[in-house]
Amino acid sequence: MSNETVTYSLEAVLTRIESKIDSLEKRMDEKIDSLEKRMNERFDKVDERFDKVEDRLTKVEIGQAELKAELKGDIKVLDEKIEGLTVRVGYQEFTNRGILIS
Repeated sequence: MSNETVTYSLEAVLTRIESKIDSLEKRMDEKIDSLEKRMNERFDKVDERFDKVEDRLTKVEIGQAELKAELKGDIKVLDEKIEGLTVRVGYQEFTNRGILIS
């Protein structure tokens, strides 16, 4: 083994280190930008899905309100029919009593 002394200029060494740091910084910035872009795309997709779910939920709520109103109307009609049947049954009982008494 020979004992050779290798000398480098401090400026050259610092320039190489600075160049490597700049290269790493550039790569990190590119990675961060790429990740940020992907995250924003995913957030946009999630927002779209939430909007669709919200629209569907609104439609369901409107449908339920319409159905509730329709059911109230049907219940009212049924109540009227029951009242009519009650009157008819009462009249029939009155008629039957009259026939039995005669």
